[in-house]
Amino acid sequence: MAKTIVITGAGDGLGRALARRFARDGETVILLGRTLAKVEAVAEELGTPALAIQCDVTSPESVRAAFDRIAEHHPRIDVLINNAGMFEPFALHEASDDKILGLVLTNLAGPIFCAREALRLLGRGGHLVNVTSESVRVKFPMLWMYEGTKVALEHISEAVGRELEGEGIRVSVVRAGPMMDETKTASTWPVDVAMRFHQASAAVGLDLRTRPVSHYDSVTDAFRAVIDMPPDVNLPLVAIGAWKA
Repeated sequence: MAKTIVITGAGDGLGRALARRFARDGETVILLGRTLAKVEAVAEELGTPALAIQCDVTSPESVRAAFDRIAEHHPRIDVLINNAGMFEPFALHEASDDKILGLVLTNLAGPIFCAREALRLLGRGGHLVNVTSESVRVKFPMLWMYEGTKVALEHISEAVGRELEGEGIRVSVVRAGPMMDETKTASTWPVDVAMRFHQASAAVGLDLRTRPVSHYDSVTDAFRAVIDMPPDVNLPLVAIGAWKA
């Protein structure tokens, strides 16, 4: 039976790859993104019944309005994938208010806002999937704020999983390694920031030039497996690492 799957950050990157994969598999995909034009372009590519909705996960009002809109079309959803994220390296003295709040609101508060609103549509058998990062165990320099939000999200996912068990809603964390596709071939950070990050990583034995990187499309297989587990099986944590093919 086809699933109705909500994906945040679905305008590009992993979110777009997941939307394409699930739509190809015959699922109903609802694409949430801060930039409406981007998710609309993906929905148009996928065709009916894909639905694009503007949603800024850092705003509880925006999230509430997005799920109100979802409810108008779908009284029940089967899966919410909290994929939207913000990734930026910086040192403590560079930690502006905007950088701190941006990471906390996007990577931590955003998934909580979305999960809270999704509860009214996720019935027994529903599945909440939170995307985290290999950086919770691989300690990259200058990523302490990003790592901290992902560690916190994993802790919250475990606690919420216990809380929702009685309602028949599973909670999974997918901890992902580095990913890229043909549209993301270079960093979007300022050149000096990218250079300092690479140099600081190399100084602690992490040579980013030689570390393998997965393709977004390949990673979608893991998400497919997670949400297709039999009802008597739960995967609280799945770690995906890039591998040199």
